[in-house]
Amino acid sequence: MPARPGPARSRWRRALRRLRPPRRLSFTREGRWLTFLAVAIGVAAINTGNNLLYLILAWLLSFIIASGVLSEVTMRGLVVRRRPPPQIFAGQPFLMEISVENQKAGLASFSIEVEDLVDGRPLDKKCYFLKIPPGRTQRTSYRHTFARRGLYRFDGFRIATRFPFTLFRKSRDADELTEVLVYPRLVGVSRPPPRPRARGAGTSHRIGRRGEFFGLREWRQGDDRRGIHWRSTARTGRVMVREHEDELERQVTIAVDSALPARVVRALVAGERVREDGPAVDAVERAISHAASLASAYLEAGWAVGLAARGAQVPRASGRAQLTRILRELALLPPVTDEVAMAELDPRHDRVLCVPAELPAAGRPPADHVVPC
Repeated sequence: MPARPGPARSRWRRALRRLRPPRRLSFTREGRWLTFLAVAIGVAAINTGNNLLYLILAWLLSFIIASGVLSEVTMRGLVVRRRPPPQIFAGQPFLMEISVENQKAGLASFSIEVEDLVDGRPLDKKCYFLKIPPGRTQRTSYRHTFARRGLYRFDGFRIATRFPFTLFRKSRDADELTEVLVYPRLVGVSRPPPRPRARGAGTSHRIGRRGEFFGLREWRQGDDRRGIHWRSTARTGRVMVREHEDELERQVTIAVDSALPARVVRALVAGERVREDGPAVDAVERAISHAASLASAYLEAGWAVGLAARGAQVPRASGRAQLTRILRELALLPPVTDEVAMAELDPRHDRVLCVPAELPAAGRPPADHVVPC
C-alpha cells in the first residue's frame, strides 16, 4: 500500500505549490550553445565597438525573444483532462487517457508534452501532441503500472513545449485532482473444495429452487411450473422439472489476516519507508492478493462470497458488483495490529482464511481451509 504523506509534509507541499513560479524554463543543448554564443558576441561587440557584431547580437537576442513569445502563445488556452480505466490492478499495466483541448479561437498549439503528477512528482511517462488545431481536442494514452494496491492521488499535469526552435523547454503546472483506486494484484489460485455437509465420506446436496443446475426429475404436486423442462417433457412424454442445488450449499466467507507488528504500523501510518520489516509487509500483501483472487474465482463459479478482515467486513452476495465491493474493501484495507479483532465467521458456510506464512498472529478465527501465503 502506498505510503501516505503526514500532515506536516502535506502542508509543506501546499506551501511550495503556492510559491512555485507560473513558468519553468530549462535550457536544451541547442539553447545553451546559442546563449553562450550570444554572450560571447555581446562581450566582443562591447570591447571592439564593431557594428556587425552588434547586428549579430541583436539578431540572436531577437531569436531568443521570439522563441519565448511563441512558446507562451502555444501553451495558452490549453485544458488537459484525464480518464482512468474502470479497473486498475496492482502489477498489471493499464492505459490512462489524456485529452488536451485547445480553446484558442484561431491559433493552433504545437509540440505539446503532458506529464501526470502524482504527489507532486511527474510519472515516468509523457504524452506528446504534435499539433492541436484551434477549438479541437486531441487524445492519446500512456501505459503505466502501479506496484502496490491503494488510493493514489493525481495532483495535476505538467504541460511543456520546446516550440518553436527547441532552444528552451518551457513548462507550467495545471491542477486537477483525481483519485485512482488500485485493486490488489490477482494471482492464479485453485478454488478449495466445499466442505462435506453430512457425516461420513460423502457430500450431501440440498435441493432448492435456485443455484447451480443439479438434475431432472418428474413433476410432483406443489412444484413450481416455471421449473418445467419442456424439451425433456416433449421427448419422454412425462412432465420433467429442473432441480438446483440450494444456494446455502454455495456460500463462502473469505477471511484475510492483515495484522502487522506495531512498529511497522506506526511507520506506515507516518508515511515512512519500511526496510528491515519489508518482508512482513510483503507477506500481508500476498495474503490480500490471494484473498482477492479467491473471491474472483468463487464469484465466477456462481458462489455467494463474503469478506472478513480485521476491522472490515462485506456481507455475502453474488455477482459482478459483489466482486467490486470486495476488491474495493481489500484495496483500502489499512495496516493494523493483532489488537484489532477479526470479523466473526458464520460456521454454517464455507470459511477460507488467507494468512501470511511469516507472521503468526493471535485472534485468528477457526476456518475450514487455511491458505498460507
